[in-house]
Amino acid sequence: MKEFVISEAKAETAVLVGLITPQQDEAKTKEYLDELEFLADTAGAVTVKRYTQRAGGPNMTSYVGKGKLEEIKEYIKQKDDADDPIGMVIFDDELSAQQLRNIEKELQVKILDRTSLILDIFAMRAKTANAKTQVELAQYQYMLPRLTRLWTHLERQGGGSGSGGGKGSVGLRGPGETQLEMDRRIILQRMSLLKKRLAEIDKQKTTQRKNRGRLIRVALVGYTNVGKSTIMNLLAKSEVFAENKLFATLDTTVRKVVIKNLPFLLADTVGFIRKLPTGLVDSFKSTLDEVREADMLLHVVDISHPDFEEQLQVVDQTLKEIGAAGKPTLIVFNKIDNYHWTEKEADDLTPPTKENITLDELKRTWMARENENCIFISAKGKENIEEFREVLYKRVRQLHVQKYPYNDFLYPEE
Repeated sequence: MKEFVISEAKAETAVLVGLITPQQDEAKTKEYLDELEFLADTAGAVTVKRYTQRAGGPNMTSYVGKGKLEEIKEYIKQKDDADDPIGMVIFDDELSAQQLRNIEKELQVKILDRTSLILDIFAMRAKTANAKTQVELAQYQYMLPRLTRLWTHLERQGGGSGSGGGKGSVGLRGPGETQLEMDRRIILQRMSLLKKRLAEIDKQKTTQRKNRGRLIRVALVGYTNVGKSTIMNLLAKSEVFAENKLFATLDTTVRKVVIKNLPFLLADTVGFIRKLPTGLVDSFKSTLDEVREADMLLHVVDISHPDFEEQLQVVDQTLKEIGAAGKPTLIVFNKIDNYHWTEKEADDLTPPTKENITLDELKRTWMARENENCIFISAKGKENIEEFREVLYKRVRQLHVQKYPYNDFLYPEE
C-alpha cells in the first residue's frame, strides 16, 4: 500500500492548483484554495505558491492545460536550483489514475489531490481502533482504481505473438501486470476484512446505544473547525481534544450532560467539509449513526467565517445524504467574538455585502426567520452561554416529555 503521509516533524513545501470554471468563479476558487491551504497546513505542509487556470472544466489527461503544467514545472525547477525544493503539488479536485500518472511523469514530484490530502489528515488524526479501521478502508477504496500508476516503472515483457494483454495469454503477461493483479487481490481481501470488522464495530455500537437508558440524545454537527469540541467541553465539563485545525476530532465522543436537573447525552462528531469523499462518508457509517439516531441536532456554524452560509448548506446537504435531515435542530452561530465587518464609505452606493454589515444587521436577515431555532454564542469567549443552556434545556425537556411522557413529573417546567 502506497501512502502519502506528510511528516509533522519536517514541513514540506507545497504548490496548490485550482480551476476557475463557469460553475466556480474566481472568488469561489480563492475560497476553496484558502481551505486547501488550511488542509495542507493541518497536514504539516507549507504553501509557497498557488496556480489557477480558467477552463470549461478539468483537462481529462492532466487536470490543467499543457501550458499551465509547463509553467508549474518551470517553477519547480527554479526552486530546485535555488536549493529550496518543492515537496508536493496539491490539486483542489479528485484526480483520476490517468491524470495522476501524467502529472507525476511531467512534474517529477509528489502529487496529491484534495481527497488524498484529507485521507492523510484522517490517518494522522485517527487514534482509536474504530477510526483507524474506517480510515484504512477509505484509503484502500481511494487507491484501488489508481493502482496502475504504482507499477508504470515495470515494463511489459511479453514474448511471442500477440499483445500479451488478453485474458487467455497468461504466460505472456509481464511482471508489472502480475504485480498489479497481486496487489489488487491483496487489497480486495484486506477491504473485505475491514468491512467485516466495521460491521462488528457497528453491531457493538448499536448495542451500546440501546443500553444508554431513557435519555434524549443530542448530536453536535457542523463544518470542520467551527468549535463543536469546544462546545462539548463547555457543556459536559469534559476535555475532548479541541484545536484550531481541520478534523481535530475523528472519533465520536459521547458525554452525559446535566442542565438544571435534566440529564441528556451529547455526542461530538466528525466535521464535514466541501467535496468530502463519498468513500469516506461510507466508511464512517458507524460514527455517523450517532447523528442519524440522535433526537436533536446542534448545528454549529462559524459565523466569523466569510463563507459560513455555504458551509451551512454543505452540512445540510451531507445530512440529507446520510439520512439525518428533518430532525429537530438548533443552529448555534459560534465565534461571535471573531465576527468582523468594515463600514462602507459614505459615497459607496454598491449593495451591502456580508463584509460590511454589523452582526445585529446580519441577525435581521434570513436568520430572523429562524426565531427560536438559532442562537448566537462564543464558546471560547463564553458569551451568551447561559442563554444557550436555557434554550437547550427547554428544547431537550420538550423532546423528553414527548418521548417519555410518564417522566414529566421529574422535570417540571420552571
